[in-house]
Amino acid sequence: MTAIAPPNVLASVDLGSNSFRLQVCENINGQLKIIDSFKQMVRFAAGLDEHKNLDQASQERALNCLEKFGERLRKFPPEQVRVVATNTFRVAKNINEFIPKAEAALGFPIEVIAGREEARLIYTGVVHTLPPNGDKMLVIDIGGGSTEFVIGSDLQPTDTESLPLGCVTYSMRFFQGKIGQKDFQAATTAARNEIQRISKLLKRTGWDFAVGTSGSAKSIRDVIAAEYGDDEEITYAGMQKIAARIIEAGGTKKARFEGLKPDRIEVFAGGLAVMMAAFEELDIKKMMVTDAALRDGVFYDFIGRQLNEDMRDQTTAQFQQRYHVSLNQARRVADTARQFMESICLAHNTPVQELAYWQQYVNWAGLLHEIGVDIAHTSYHKHSAYILENADMPGFSRKEQTILSQLVLGHRGDVRKMSEIIGNNQMMWFAVLSLRLAALFCRARLPVTLPPFTRLRLEPGNKGFSLCISQSWLDEHPLVAGALEYESEQWQKINMPFTVVPQ
Repeated sequence: MTAIAPPNVLASVDLGSNSFRLQVCENINGQLKIIDSFKQMVRFAAGLDEHKNLDQASQERALNCLEKFGERLRKFPPEQVRVVATNTFRVAKNINEFIPKAEAALGFPIEVIAGREEARLIYTGVVHTLPPNGDKMLVIDIGGGSTEFVIGSDLQPTDTESLPLGCVTYSMRFFQGKIGQKDFQAATTAARNEIQRISKLLKRTGWDFAVGTSGSAKSIRDVIAAEYGDDEEITYAGMQKIAARIIEAGGTKKARFEGLKPDRIEVFAGGLAVMMAAFEELDIKKMMVTDAALRDGVFYDFIGRQLNEDMRDQTTAQFQQRYHVSLNQARRVADTARQFMESICLAHNTPVQELAYWQQYVNWAGLLHEIGVDIAHTSYHKHSAYILENADMPGFSRKEQTILSQLVLGHRGDVRKMSEIIGNNQMMWFAVLSLRLAALFCRARLPVTLPPFTRLRLEPGNKGFSLCISQSWLDEHPLVAGALEYESEQWQKINMPFTVVPQ
């Protein structure tokens, strides 16, 4: 029998634009103990060409790294591993061709998270390292392709922003070859122009102290401490000295800084320019640095999910409130949809873990399917789908938001529109049908109990579905019976018959 990782051992994979990181931790009563970690400087963002396509070399570097990570994770169940991908995965035009190869190499699904979700997870890691004391902190994380800005004073941040500034992208854009004063000025000016988009908002919220996280902040702190003996904080004066020395030497490598790791030399100037721009634009005086980062936030968010404190559930509740959802109706539809989903999955012998995975999406989709009504009742499912696809939804990855959007789009109307969207994804078809039937049975917006022995089945050969239901109940509910006939006509259009079988 193959040994598997103990249930309290978790793994996170952070696929950044500069480095890929794997960390394995033991969860000891909510406290994390690192037991293994790997890091490889993939320089993923460096592979983007002028059209935002990843070149072959960068893809091969990434796949080589992921194969190594996959070997380490081979004995981990899926529920004990979380993989998040950041800016380069968000912006690369050909990323959809690369992701299946990456998931095959790693052995686990990859979540491409939005910029603000990345910011929230970074803050989650920091706030568990620096417990809140009532003071507001500004957290700045300079990654390879994006920089996150977060303000908060307790476990949930008040402001989360992400800008396309990174140590890799800025180093490639401004610091190829000999570095002069004009190069540094151009880089900091460009970064300031980006930061101006959010500076008024952040200053209006205000903060009591600033915190830097991740490689660029730690490298700047280490160089200042080693070269100038400051108290391991980042100061503007210290950064000015570093920049002047780089300019005088003509490059970071030639400046020969103490405390700068070799793998940071190529991207150090880009990160320094972005950090100097942040200090200038936001009037930051000094900044402490923490070792906490995105991967730590992923772990603490992970623990929250395991303890039934899932951020996704909180976000769902917030969206219901924001869009004035009828909570009773949403719960009725969600509960009924889960019953249908369970019925068809059990009939199909779906593995328990896969059923639980899809039950989550059916549940969230049921709870949120009417958020579009707050915009307009006509075609509300399209408004709902648009919101779920494009809104910032803390806790949800882009892939998860897409699944919810598709389910909600498909829960009413012509089913033909879903053929190209869903393709051959059988579990998505199960979920769409379950949600459609739930909305149909709950149309009266009153408490509903399905008739005894009602069950949804997959027809032999996977060519269609059948609904077994009491004939006497149908006779007593002609409105539902008529709606089921319409539903049958809809599924016939895509050669996936749906048949009502009276009992």
